[in-house]
Amino acid sequence: ALFMSQAAYSEEDIRAMTDEFVAGHPDVSVNLEFVPYEALHDKIVLSQGAGSGGYDVVLFDVIWPAEFSQFGLLQDVTDRIPESYQEGVLPGAWTTVEYEGRRYGLPWILDTKYLFYNEEMLKAAGFDAPPKTWEELLQQAQAIKDQGLVEFPIVWSWAQAEAVICDYTTLLAAFGGEFLDADGQPAFHTGAGLQALQYMTGSIESGLSNPNSAEYLEEDVRRVFSSGQAAFALNWAYMYNLANDPAESQVAGKVRVAPAPGAEGVSEVSAVNGSMGLGVTSTSANADLAWEYVLHLTSQPVQNRYSRLSLPIWASSYGDPEVRKDQEELVDAAQVSLAAMYPRPTVPNYVEMSTILQQAIQQALLGQAGAEEALSDAAAQAARLR
Repeated sequence: ALFMSQAAYSEEDIRAMTDEFVAGHPDVSVNLEFVPYEALHDKIVLSQGAGSGGYDVVLFDVIWPAEFSQFGLLQDVTDRIPESYQEGVLPGAWTTVEYEGRRYGLPWILDTKYLFYNEEMLKAAGFDAPPKTWEELLQQAQAIKDQGLVEFPIVWSWAQAEAVICDYTTLLAAFGGEFLDADGQPAFHTGAGLQALQYMTGSIESGLSNPNSAEYLEEDVRRVFSSGQAAFALNWAYMYNLANDPAESQVAGKVRVAPAPGAEGVSEVSAVNGSMGLGVTSTSANADLAWEYVLHLTSQPVQNRYSRLSLPIWASSYGDPEVRKDQEELVDAAQVSLAAMYPRPTVPNYVEMSTILQQAIQQALLGQAGAEEALSDAAAQAARLR
């Protein structure tokens, strides 16, 4: 089974879940492999060449089902999904594993990016509540900077990777934009898409965003925020409990979380669909057993037990006292944000499109091109993809 080694469930949690499964199947062993998210896609694709000697179960991102179904990498499990899942899983979670009406696995990590903030810094700057809009975020960050509370109040994961696309999507959604028009042609280079990138570059030029954000992934963001070097951070749900853990964080007890802001007159909150699913590969030599393993990992009891770093896909779990315990604020934010998740394009050539856009955003962030020029060039390249 192939998993990623960052964000969401920890390696320790996944090993514990797997041990529980093996305890009920004493004649079975499960070999786990963990790779960085950035290596996950290519690992899945290349493993198909190994045939039955490859992976049985893989973790896949919400942006890959279109491509994977086109090339037959995952088994179509539409007709194998138990009725209890059909009835109990949050409706929006199914988009994680769907393409053209078929399902290629089960949703497992239901996630979006939230606004984390240091409550002590906000109060010292005279604010009683987190920002409701992205413009208000800049205003609060400026006040915090002016008072010398921290040099760079905001930190982001803007390295040239899928992480920056997730932050860009959050802003694009807030400003009311779209990646593609009704004809499937690039639309991110005008209107709200351009506004989103100008917001990003402007926040660095003004000294409000940490300039090293252009090199950071999510774990870098957690490290900087948890060391007290930022007042605000955009990150996945897993950061909440880690940033409030004294063993992991210097700001434990000061960390609060809210839905990512909206834009005045356009949106109340913003959210990107960052969910992931578990699927059985088309080449699996142990397909039935692999499916049992997927059912175990995604089951409500297991998800409820391991909800500290990743919230469950099950609707009724959000009212469960054990799930809510010590993370009520995160669960409440999730109920708002998960209902507002904005998708990245569901197209077979998404990976190529994302790479083009990542490069354009990086050029703009590093001052190698203006935002309008960078996005226009990216749109022209994306339009030529087939």
